[in-house]
Amino acid sequence: MRFTLQSTIVYLIWIFLLGEGLYSLWQRQWNEAFVAGFTLSLTFLPFVFKDRLGVRLPMTFGALIVVFLFATLFLGEVGDFYERYWWWDVVLHSGSAIGFGLIGYVLVFMLFEGDRFAAPPLALAFLAFSIAVSIGAIWEIFEFSMDSLFGMNMQKSGLVDTMWDLIVNTIGASIGALAGYLYQKGKHFLGLSKMIEQFVSANAKFFRKNK
Repeated sequence: MRFTLQSTIVYLIWIFLLGEGLYSLWQRQWNEAFVAGFTLSLTFLPFVFKDRLGVRLPMTFGALIVVFLFATLFLGEVGDFYERYWWWDVVLHSGSAIGFGLIGYVLVFMLFEGDRFAAPPLALAFLAFSIAVSIGAIWEIFEFSMDSLFGMNMQKSGLVDTMWDLIVNTIGASIGALAGYLYQKGKHFLGLSKMIEQFVSANAKFFRKNK
């Protein structure tokens, strides 16, 4: 991992979570130690995914995933950012949904080997949207499980919080899918096309027909 701004942010988050976990254990703050350790372990998943499947994950993608996990699990729960800042939940869910929409698009586009003519733009956008919404729904199940099994409070106001999260996820997924659709049409949208181009360029062997 080369030292770039993104990689530096990832390293700092790893160091912080490790230090916070060890300090919490020393202070016998078991809940904080668990959240720090659990968050740290999840932040390695994007890079494990890259090594196992042979997919090169651009550092921007990996860094955003790490930042999201850190922001939602550690800052949101231990730092109580969800209660301090009303917009925290909205920003995280909308941002992550956009990201999942982009990931969904490039994964489906990969099946066509990057052939812009063979891959129907609307169909790919719809599949990307569906993947992003599905991941958002799975995340809500994860929040419910964490609250039920470990006594956390990720759902906050319960049903109301869950429904608003799903609404925000749907909006974000729409934006991510739209970015993929416009990318295939050769148009740029909010700088998101650049992220798609980075992924396609980093994994050129999977997009042999990309023109």
